Amino acid sequence: MAEAHSATLHESSPSGDAVDRLAGTLAGIVGDANVITDETERKFYSEDIYREGALVALAVRPGNTEELAKAVAAATSAGFAVVPRGGGMSYTSGYTQDQPGAVIFDLRRMNAIKEINQEDMYVTVECGCTWAQLHEALQPKGLRTPFWGTLSGIHATVGGGLSQNGLFFGSAQYGPATESLIAMKVVLADGTVVPTATLATKGVVPFNLHYCPDLNGLFVGDTGALGFKAEATFRLIRDFAHEDSISFAFDGFEACTDVLCEWGRAGIACEVFGFDPKLAEVRLQRESLAKDLASLKGVVTGRGNILEGVKDAAKVALAGRRYMDEVVYSAHAVVEGHSAAAVEAGIAALRKIAEGKGGRPIANSIPKIIRANPFTPLNNVLGPDGRRWIPIHGLFPHSKAKTVWQAVYDLFDRYKDQMESHNITYGFLVTSMSTNAFLIEPVMFWPERHFSIHARTVQENVLSRLPKMDDNPAASALVDEIKKALARLFLEHGGSHFQIGRAYLYKDGRVPETWRLVEGIKDLVDPERRVNPGSLGLE
Repeated sequence: MAEAHSATLHESSPSGDAVDRLAGTLAGIVGDANVITDETERKFYSEDIYREGALVALAVRPGNTEELAKAVAAATSAGFAVVPRGGGMSYTSGYTQDQPGAVIFDLRRMNAIKEINQEDMYVTVECGCTWAQLHEALQPKGLRTPFWGTLSGIHATVGGGLSQNGLFFGSAQYGPATESLIAMKVVLADGTVVPTATLATKGVVPFNLHYCPDLNGLFVGDTGALGFKAEATFRLIRDFAHEDSISFAFDGFEACTDVLCEWGRAGIACEVFGFDPKLAEVRLQRESLAKDLASLKGVVTGRGNILEGVKDAAKVALAGRRYMDEVVYSAHAVVEGHSAAAVEAGIAALRKIAEGKGGRPIANSIPKIIRANPFTPLNNVLGPDGRRWIPIHGLFPHSKAKTVWQAVYDLFDRYKDQMESHNITYGFLVTSMSTNAFLIEPVMFWPERHFSIHARTVQENVLSRLPKMDDNPAASALVDEIKKALARLFLEHGGSHFQIGRAYLYKDGRVPETWRLVEGIKDLVDPERRVNPGSLGLE
């Protein structure tokens, strides 16, 4: 793509002497092994899933909040830009840079679960902890966070989820990642460590968000533009002993949308999501028999009731791949509860809604397998045929859901001939968030060479079977053009976004009064504009 081969990789960088001096200083803080100077590694750290950014000068791996604060202060005082990086799963240029010579902070060593407080019902973790790691630590205690992870949670970190915001597991009832947050410790550009919520009260534990003003809100969803998330405290809830799921097929996106929105409004399901036929087909292409069998093992053991698990796995196995053969659009929901009766009542209510819109019940294999195996290897950062992949999304009120989906179809129709000539295809993931928002996420696939991050993310046994792709700048330029057109379309329809980074038109959509306040906050916490410059449109 045009961005991916940016000339900024070759622009002037900080002098070698300045980089060497800083590397020595940082090594004294985090240790020699945690200051990365190798060019191949620095190129890897300069990429996200979509874009190759300008080459970073150094990568640093702090081990705790104290090391992070000292290292950030050392880098900014030496005149370097500093950039936070979690699991690296951004595809919106969340941490990739436009100018060379930044220092990127890989926070994955900061992954300790510091406290699980079962009496006061909160958990505190370092922000390099993954969502999978956090969920696995809480499960044996019968606890979880209300929002408990993204589909990328095997790699995606808590800090990345708070910087980017995110949704999936638990989101239909509890909203996105940031709505489960109580408190944080944030490292500012000068190394100052700022606690929020009741954590900022002398001698008080982080048990409560609501000691206003809510300083968390300044630093979440900022794509790392305002500070480094070092530690985070989330509220806990008791995990649910019972769950079930439901799936329906529809002949058109309109009826499917109506059901997804009404399921969201009802507030019954913990997850609500759907696919168009093209993305459903991609999902089925990705599944191998071996993975199906591994998935069935998860279905058997997922809830602890082996007998029920065996029954569920048998149903999934009998359905095989046939359950999607006649599907045009599909909607899926998961209901959880503390009693079987409560779950049954919820499923019955959802079924009534779907049948009222002409939905046809199909095997609930997809939600069963997703729930049984929530954090799977991220082989889907490439398409099943080895093509590159890029999603772009918008959040809208339910009343606009069908209008926006149709507008996206219209946009793709305008590009139809060009897309076909470059072998660019697309599909849709849609979901409801809490009771008041609908997310639509078009996904494009196109032939283009793989980056280091793809090679390091996709499992070797999967990657070895995929065809290697050559440079394809014409196709990538068209993908980038369509991606920008979608962002403009979403702005025109009043959409909002997670994962803002450098991909969405955040600045363009702000009223002047709000943008002045955002810039004023940036000036206060980062007066020299050294923290992730360019993110959110803050140059």
